[in-house]
Amino acid sequence: MSIHNLQPNNPLHGVKLSEILQYLVAIYGWEELGSRIKINCFNSNPSIKSSLKFLRRTPWARDKVEHLYLNSIQKND
Repeated sequence: MSIHNLQPNNPLHGVKLSEILQYLVAIYGWEELGSRIKINCFNSNPSIKSSLKFLRRTPWARDKVEHLYLNSIQKND
C-alpha cells in the first residue's frame, strides 16, 4: 500500500504547513489573520518563520489555522 492510499479523502494530505500559512497571509493579511485567530505570533511582529515555529509546537493553534484554510479553499472553489 502506498502512502498516497492512506489518506485519499484528507484535503490536507500533501499540503505543507508553510503553504497553508502563505496562502492565508496572501488572502487575509497578517492583521485580518490575527483577528480571526487570536494568537500572538499573528499580532506581534508576525513572520512566516516565527509563526511556523509556534504552530509546529502548538497543536490547538495549528488546528485553528488548518480549519480556516479548509474553509477558505471551500469558499474559493
